Amino acid sequence: MILVLVLGCLLALGAAGCGGDDNDEQPAAANSIAELTVTVDPDGDGGAKPKTATVKCGPASDSKECAALGDMRADVFQPVPGNMACTQQYGGPETATVTGTFKGEHVDAKFSRVNGCEIARWDAAKELLGAAG
Repeated sequence: MILVLVLGCLLALGAAGCGGDDNDEQPAAANSIAELTVTVDPDGDGGAKPKTATVKCGPASDSKECAALGDMRADVFQPVPGNMACTQQYGGPETATVTGTFKGEHVDAKFSRVNGCEIARWDAAKELLGAAG
């Protein structure tokens, strides 16, 4: 009976010790919300020079952009599906690209304001896009 109890305790201690140091060895990037490059062109294909900013966020408290990213869903970076019905309104010539990582996922997104769906995406990401200008 005592042998079973001792073996049970040893097994429990061994299981509790497994992997305990793994979190200490993770790179700092694994704990970040985002590492993104944001480029905004205020007049699309016009003559104005695009503005670029790098947004690196550990905790959401790093900046107002980081706070917005903390609440943002990853689908903001997904293109509008081709079969989506969008209002045919024009919100302006602005375009933007966002590349990097967001919550551990690769991001390569393009934004514009050419119709209601794209305007909605832009508005959902406006705090982040505002980092570049």
